[in-house]
Amino acid sequence: MMTRHLHISGLVQGVGYRASFAAQARALHLSGWVRNRRDGTVEALVAGELAQLDAITEWARRGPPAARVDTVVATATDDAAVDAGSFKILPTA
Repeated sequence: MMTRHLHISGLVQGVGYRASFAAQARALHLSGWVRNRRDGTVEALVAGELAQLDAITEWARRGPPAARVDTVVATATDDAAVDAGSFKILPTA
């Protein structure tokens, strides 16, 4: 299993991005979390197989229909702070 940290900017708050991201992550059987940031961005930590991580990263570049994604910065990480088998929407940080 691998872990990836995503930082998504653009029009990504108030458009259902977190809920859509979580639904997509669960459909891909990923573990982790997604949350809004006070600076208007969205942050996610996802864990799974490489193909699943690539799929969620590609989805993140599009987002739900109302979103306008400007950038997605994806960084591989060793962060083990992911509950295996669980994907959560966390409070804004």
